[in-house]
Amino acid sequence: MAKSEADEVREYRMAELAEKAGITVRTLRFYRERKLLPAPRREGRIAWYNDHHLARLRTIAALLERGHTLGGIAELLTAFESGRRDVGELLGMPGAAASWPAETPVRLAPEVLADYFAGEVTPENLITSLDLGYLAVDGDEIVHLSRRLLDVSHTLVEQGVPLTAVLAAAREVREHVDAIAETFVTLLRTHVLADAQERGEDIGETVERLRPLATSVVDAELTMAMNRRMRADLGDTPRSR
Repeated sequence: MAKSEADEVREYRMAELAEKAGITVRTLRFYRERKLLPAPRREGRIAWYNDHHLARLRTIAALLERGHTLGGIAELLTAFESGRRDVGELLGMPGAAASWPAETPVRLAPEVLADYFAGEVTPENLITSLDLGYLAVDGDEIVHLSRRLLDVSHTLVEQGVPLTAVLAAAREVREHVDAIAETFVTLLRTHVLADAQERGEDIGETVERLRPLATSVVDAELTMAMNRRMRADLGDTPRSR
C-alpha cells in the first residue's frame, strides 16, 4: 500500500531547513555546534534534516523570545532528553489494571510549559518532575501525567509558592499516599479480593467499585487534619468562626 503524503517523512537540506525556520544557515550551524539540534541523517556528503529538527528550531526561537539564553535552553533540552522514557509505559498499566481509571495526561510544547510556570522551569525542577514521573518526553512534546496535578501546581506557583517547594512537597505527599494505598490494598487483599477471585469476579472491577471508599476516607481525614492544623497554627480567627 502506498504511503499517504501525511505519512511521508519530510526532509530538508540545511538551506531549506534554515529558510523554513526563519534563520540563517550560519545560525543553524551554530545551533548544531552547540548540540541544540539532534544529528541529521547523512547520505554521503549531504545532511538531511526533518520536521523534528524544524520543531526543535521553532522551540528554540520561542524560548529565546521569552528571555531564555542559549545556555539555559541547552540545559533545559538536556534535562528533557536525559529524562526520556516510554510514555506508554508511564501512562499505562499492565494486565487487568489497564482498565482502571488513569489521570488525564496533557501534551505541551516546551515553550508552553515555560510560559505556564514563568521563570520556574529550571533544569533542576525538570529533572525532579521527570524523576517523580510527572513529566515524560514524547518526540517534540512534553507529556504531563495529570491535568489535575498540573493545574494545582500552576495555582500554587501563582499564589507565590516556588515550584521547587511544590515539587518537594509532592515528593513528601507521594511517600504518605503510597503508605495509605498500601493500607487499603492490604485491607482489600485480606478481606475481599480472595473471595471475589474465588467467585470469578474481575479483580480490577472489584477494586474500582471499592476505590471511592478509600478516596472518601482520605478526603474526610485530610479535611479534619487541615482544620486541626489551621486552628493550632492560626488560632480561632473571626474568619474561621
